[in-house]
Amino acid sequence: MRIAILDDYQDCVRSLDCFAQLDGHDVLVLNESIADPAALAARIADREALVLIRERTRVGAELLDRLPALRLISQTGRAGGHIDEAECTARGVAIAAGTGSPLAPAELTWALVLAASRGLVAEAQALRAGRWQSRLGRTVRGRTLGILGYGNIGRLVAGYGTAFGMRVLAHGGAGSRERAGADGIAFESERGAFFAACDVLSVHLRLAPSTRGMIDAADLAAMRPDALFVNTSRAELVAPGALLAALDAGRPAMAALDVFEREPADESDPLIAHPRVLATPHIGYVERDSYELYFGTAFQHLLAFAGGKPTGIVNPAALAVRSGR
Repeated sequence: MRIAILDDYQDCVRSLDCFAQLDGHDVLVLNESIADPAALAARIADREALVLIRERTRVGAELLDRLPALRLISQTGRAGGHIDEAECTARGVAIAAGTGSPLAPAELTWALVLAASRGLVAEAQALRAGRWQSRLGRTVRGRTLGILGYGNIGRLVAGYGTAFGMRVLAHGGAGSRERAGADGIAFESERGAFFAACDVLSVHLRLAPSTRGMIDAADLAAMRPDALFVNTSRAELVAPGALLAALDAGRPAMAALDVFEREPADESDPLIAHPRVLATPHIGYVERDSYELYFGTAFQHLLAFAGGKPTGIVNPAALAVRSGR
């Protein structure tokens, strides 16, 4: 098959062990992100299959109309709203959804909690600049860790908090309530009380129409003036501008962020430039073991499709459209 792997910013896919699965196929790896559909199509117009790295590229009608040879999109991780499933199906383009692991994002979340709480990055930078012990950090033991969205990742982060002697408090929908109860984790059903109770609040929600912008100015204003807000899920879960305004107003005291509304992001983003934000470039899932799992599964779906026995297809009607042509 003629395959294109998009948005490999770090040029790391070819270094993975699982890349050998594609031996014998014509593979094009793009190391830059091309947002313009026409410009992207000019590079990949002859490709029969695309491998998408999470949600880095949107695939809608404007791009699909320019890809006449495309038969399969093999997604690393879950297929989300960045792929227009209806438009793909109408054109006979199958979508294969992948799998992933909560381990890497959960560990990154906990690293951010500890780094922000102790001011590790600022202290390291100060030391390099010749300053010794520039600020006071704080420990997490005995403080309240709030988990907004108690799913696979939130459950792991809650476990880390418990191991460090924190009181863990969950909030979310019915599923979060049920899972927290099964694990013996306290659940706060009142939203304002939850935001007010947390010394550290970590967001672990999926982005959907019902959750987009759900964290608003009132929620953030309810937080303590010494609290830490952590978001390694999706920036769009927070109402536009609400976090920046909240930080400027002093509630919460600090944020640790791995996600941004526009990615790749740079220093022009006011949150990245903010003095009370610890920012990382969406690396929660960017880890070797995770990549072997993500890409290994995506490549297996490619090979199954090429062999005439598709697996992981979320829009099987597309197969019928293609076969009927």
